[in-house]
Amino acid sequence: MIVIDNTVISDDVADQFFVCELTKCKGACCVEGDLGAPLAESELEVLEEVYPLVKPYLNQKGIEALETQGLYEQDSDGDYVTTTVNGRECAYAIYDKKGILKCGIEQAFLDGKIAFRKPISCYLYPIRITKYDHFDALNYDRWHICKPACHNGRELGVPIYKFLKDPLITKYGESWYQELVHKIESKSSSPA
Repeated sequence: MIVIDNTVISDDVADQFFVCELTKCKGACCVEGDLGAPLAESELEVLEEVYPLVKPYLNQKGIEALETQGLYEQDSDGDYVTTTVNGRECAYAIYDKKGILKCGIEQAFLDGKIAFRKPISCYLYPIRITKYDHFDALNYDRWHICKPACHNGRELGVPIYKFLKDPLITKYGESWYQELVHKIESKSSSPA
């Protein structure tokens, strides 16, 4: 375990390999599971602000779900998640020409329409953050649909923390990330 400020990071984040392989999984993380993607409360207002600019990117089923169910939902624990279409795919998900699910919010960001990339839980995947009173716990979320990403990461030699450099910096800042790298590299170079 690695501790930096108010974060506790699982050793798996340093030791496991991961690079998304969208041609194999087809973006299944946007459709599999029981609920939509977890949302931070601070992201709810952002979704309301960006929705008019994101809407042109979305498919009709997603728009209908968002406009009838709302831009986000509450789960049974009272936490917020993205709205889903018929309890399946994220209402913000869109298919590209190759049949791969991608994020309509992120596409609007990439096109320069909005400054919000996508919910941090999506951007940080396969890391999941569990919030406690005094710290965040960052854990690697193992999921069978990501086996191609694990294999791809091993072949390329890219550990999770390097694959997720940009989202980790977005969430915790550049100096936090540099400290993470330093602690991981120090740990791996010290004698056993």
